[in-house]
Amino acid sequence: MAEQESLEFGKADFVLLDNVTMEEFMDNLKLRFERGRIYTYIGEVVVSVNPYKPMDLYGKEMIEYYRGRELYERPPHLYAVADAAYKAMKRRARDTCIVISGESGAGKTEASKYIMQYIAAITNPTQREEVERVKNVLLKSNCVLEAFGNAKTNRNDNSSRFGKYMDINFDFKGDPTGGHINNYLLEKSRVLKQQPGERNFHSFYQLLLGAPESLLSSSGLGRDPAMYVFTRESANNAINDKSSYKMVVDSMKVIGFTEEEVDSVYKILAAILHLGNLCFEMDSDSVVLEDEDLVRYIAELTRCETDAVRKTLLYRTVAAGGGEIIEKGHGVKEAAYARDACAKAFYERLFCWIVGRINSIIEVKNYDARIHGKNTVIGVLDIYGFEIFDNNRSVLISFFCFCGKLDAAQPYPESTSSGPQIEYFNNQIIVDLVEQPHKGIISILDEACLTVGAVTDTIFLESMNGKLGKHPHYSSRKLSPTDKSMAFNRDFRIKHYAGNVTYSVEGFLDKNKDTLFQDFKRLMYNSKDPVLKDMWPDGQLSISEVTKRPLTAAMLFKNSMVSLAENLACKEPYYVRCIKPNDQKSPLLFDDRRCLHQVEYLGLMENVRVRRAGFAYRQPYDRFLQRYKMTCEYTWPNHLMNTDMEATKALIDQHDFQDDVAYGYTKVFIRTPQTLFSLENERAQLIPIIVLLIQKVWRGTLARWRFKRLRAIYKIMSFYKCYKVRSHLMEVVRRFENVRNMADYGKSVEWPQPPAVLEQFQDLCQNLFKRWRARKIVKNIPPSEMFQIKCKVCAMEALQNLRRDVGYHRPWKQNYLACEADNPSGAMSFSKSLQTLRKKDNYASVLFTCHIRKINRFNKCKDRGLLITDHHLYKLEPSKAYKVLKSLPLSTVTGLSLTSGQDQLIVLHTQKHDDMAFCLQRAELGGENHVGELVGILTHHFKLQRWDLTVKVTDCIQMSMRGRRRLVSVETRSDITKPDFCKGRNGLILHWPKN
Repeated sequence: MAEQESLEFGKADFVLLDNVTMEEFMDNLKLRFERGRIYTYIGEVVVSVNPYKPMDLYGKEMIEYYRGRELYERPPHLYAVADAAYKAMKRRARDTCIVISGESGAGKTEASKYIMQYIAAITNPTQREEVERVKNVLLKSNCVLEAFGNAKTNRNDNSSRFGKYMDINFDFKGDPTGGHINNYLLEKSRVLKQQPGERNFHSFYQLLLGAPESLLSSSGLGRDPAMYVFTRESANNAINDKSSYKMVVDSMKVIGFTEEEVDSVYKILAAILHLGNLCFEMDSDSVVLEDEDLVRYIAELTRCETDAVRKTLLYRTVAAGGGEIIEKGHGVKEAAYARDACAKAFYERLFCWIVGRINSIIEVKNYDARIHGKNTVIGVLDIYGFEIFDNNRSVLISFFCFCGKLDAAQPYPESTSSGPQIEYFNNQIIVDLVEQPHKGIISILDEACLTVGAVTDTIFLESMNGKLGKHPHYSSRKLSPTDKSMAFNRDFRIKHYAGNVTYSVEGFLDKNKDTLFQDFKRLMYNSKDPVLKDMWPDGQLSISEVTKRPLTAAMLFKNSMVSLAENLACKEPYYVRCIKPNDQKSPLLFDDRRCLHQVEYLGLMENVRVRRAGFAYRQPYDRFLQRYKMTCEYTWPNHLMNTDMEATKALIDQHDFQDDVAYGYTKVFIRTPQTLFSLENERAQLIPIIVLLIQKVWRGTLARWRFKRLRAIYKIMSFYKCYKVRSHLMEVVRRFENVRNMADYGKSVEWPQPPAVLEQFQDLCQNLFKRWRARKIVKNIPPSEMFQIKCKVCAMEALQNLRRDVGYHRPWKQNYLACEADNPSGAMSFSKSLQTLRKKDNYASVLFTCHIRKINRFNKCKDRGLLITDHHLYKLEPSKAYKVLKSLPLSTVTGLSLTSGQDQLIVLHTQKHDDMAFCLQRAELGGENHVGELVGILTHHFKLQRWDLTVKVTDCIQMSMRGRRRLVSVETRSDITKPDFCKGRNGLILHWPKN
């Protein structure tokens, strides 16, 4: 039941009326309309009254308000019935449909659009791109179909002139995956003629008033609709055709129409307009065209040969006996008939092609139930409303046939096994009157069309009088001579349950035959326009091929309606009944007589009586239990009884509602809404508890799944780690198993990339390998060279690759003064001086000797000899038999500075800040670079003595001479041949020869 509204708005559900009478029904409907409540329930049926003004009843907030709610939880609304159909489809995997009915101008098209918008808004919460595309195409298709299938009538500015049934396909998650559109009963006769004050289809005016000038000029069209026979009714100011044209073209492109297809569509419309302006006249004995330019335009627009178009308009090709083909010229009347039939067929096939093109884009593709789950459907049926004119057209017969079939098939609540039987008008008798084989109006009409000879509309009426004269719902002037509301030999009447409808038989036969000559079909099939060719597949048959007689219009309509009824019968139906409050389109006027007539023919009172006949609520047993089984201990979580009926009785008995309930064969019936409210309240209290229980069980299940997966993952990881470690170790063994026999002891062997767990282990292995390899190399070095090796290692550690030339690859002789090959006398003098010093200082070994070029604190340069023993550093005078000039205890040396270049500058730093700067060369340049050797020997010796020695490599050396700070730098010059010191602006400079 609907959410309770204030009584000032009337009853939100007609079932709740105090007295079920037509007066109270109409009063409640009028009150709600005047108070802005345009929607009212009859149980699950929504009655909608066209408000003729914008209403603040739609949008995102209102969609969320109704989303996921039951019908009785919110005030009546289209969103409620749309949500009910969607939930039934999603929860129970049932195909559903929403049937929207009512007369023209009652708001059926708008209702279908709101329903589509709601379904689109509540689906695809994850914003999947493909689902969004399908939703967008479904929504945009409405705009295109309205342009080509809707028109302005005297009662509606946007009246649907065709019936539309749309199936929306959903996947197992409830997201739309595609759809399919069926169109019925397109009013193609509107192309030729409209009632006074009405217009042709919107598409013609959108073309003339909204298309760009380039398209109009290439199509030979002007802006004024009055220039064309088919659009002489002027455009309505309330309709903005210019903006509508752009909207339709944009929608077609969004849907997936190519630019070529859109261009072909509007060229076909232009060709139809030119067809309407074609006129014929007699010239001697033959018929000719009054305006040949129109033929040329039609040929260009349809991409056919001009002569072929002219010939098709003026002649008809027939096959005579023996295979002979004859061309028969038309009379003026026949040519005009053929022109009109061609224009109608043009537009009908264009419309069907557009529908088919949309279907090809939105159809479900590559669907596999094993992969994608069950595919469910929601159908939306919007059949266009009828209008009564002085001369009712034959299409109305099919419409009433369809309405009769719908009403007859409408599932009223079944009778209960213990309740009153409800009487209601069964419209099957009207259906039989119209479509019964051999006896119905359609059969009589088809028989008249197939009869050879001159059969007129009057003869058709006489035939109906003879066969249907005794039918209680059929009458004519001949059968009722005193009824002067019908004309002799023209009118007949059908007595519907909602009232009598009179029809004129004038033009019935021609409209039913709706003959189109095969010449037009062949002409269009041979067009160079692929779109036009695709619309006329039956044109490929030659004139000599024998074909079956085409079905009449009435039989085609009947077959399509039977197919539609079968389609709807397999779906769970939901209904929207639309009512038009007045003919003036006023938001304030409620025409009681007009609305009463609609309430009657929609059968709303019968529906209320069925719902109110003691039972305001009905539901199949399985669905009832599915919703309320948690309120009974015998049915929760699943009952163990033989049938759902027994389980339902147990549930009702436990709540003591047995006096308010009746049981049908398949459904339970509840008399008062209070019983349902009580069940709903108890269910609402239990749902949170059930949800918590489900959440607890589900979370426990998820935790167990996660634990099992993690345990499996860790086990796999453990085995995999063991495998990787074992594989890595085996690979290391394989690569290094022969390194003992290699010349470089495995230096060239590349270590494999270790797994993360073995990175630290491999670092240790690499260090062990380096130590092993060093040991193997050291074992092969003679003891006499070990001192040099140790000194070179110390030099390498001290210099850190900061010095360019160190001399690692040559032997270090240490005592260069004693082994001068070019000065034997000097060597002898040095040897004698060493013997004297040994006796005096008692040194153990000579560490290093060589010639140097030094500078003193007075900036004077001298050549001297340098002797370093294990205890002292001596400056010698080479010219005086290497006489000792000065000695310096080696323990007082604190540091050593040198540059990074190839020069041999050395600065020794002492504790007393009386540093010594010298170059390991005499004035005569020559010999080898001994700086690295001196550094290595001193650092090795200081290391053995455990003395501190700081080695610094810099290109600008700071030193102290008797406490005075000075800077020493090196300049490379190409204009000198000998190294020498000189005084610079900022200190001392050693000039070093460039080469």
